[in-house]
Amino acid sequence: MQRYFAKNRDNDCLILDKNDLHHIKNVMRMNNGAEIEIIYDKELYICKICDVNSNKFSIVEKLDDDNEMDIELIVAVGLVKEQKMDIILQKLTELGVSRIIPVKMERSIVKLDNKREKKKIERWNSICKEAAEQSKRNVIPVVDDVITVKELDKIEADYKFVCSVKNKDNLVNKYLQKNSKCAKIVFVIGPEGGLASSEEEYLNDLGYTSISLGRRVLRVETACIYVASVVGFISMG
Repeated sequence: MQRYFAKNRDNDCLILDKNDLHHIKNVMRMNNGAEIEIIYDKELYICKICDVNSNKFSIVEKLDDDNEMDIELIVAVGLVKEQKMDIILQKLTELGVSRIIPVKMERSIVKLDNKREKKKIERWNSICKEAAEQSKRNVIPVVDDVITVKELDKIEADYKFVCSVKNKDNLVNKYLQKNSKCAKIVFVIGPEGGLASSEEEYLNDLGYTSISLGRRVLRVETACIYVASVVGFISMG
């Protein structure tokens, strides 16, 4: 059953975005009487299409369904090329990440001015919304505005990690298995080429622990998927 996220509620009806209405009518070609899943305020509802031309969907029943991780996971990732960023956003959403922070780093190839950044953020949030619907999530991950490495000092979490290619012994899976009781974790992952040594040292001074993803050097998109998979596994245990 197709899932959407409502933007508002009107008594026993949920209201979708106009783009979702277009998708229902012209892409999915649904008719009156068809049922869809709608998330509103993190709650799942089965709704009926009473009038395919109206942007109101009648609530049939509320279901007790929650596919979210017990751990709030934040991934701060260095700016990368568009295709890679799209994959990162999509896969992190599917794997249950709560928040994604794009970060300007020394080795980031991509440079954004304010106008381009605003359009990118809108597009990135749209990618996360579609991925959240496809993967049957109850929330859409938030994509923050682009920040600098220095602004990572404002992020609060129980555990704060920076993915390192230097520290081969402090493996992320072993570390988290020993320290799995937490509510929020943040990982910083560098762009193509990784973080500069000065950036990693700065983050260490802020309390970020350098952690290894294994002996092999992973692409940035693979590192993001690996981190989210490990945390998802730990949260289930």
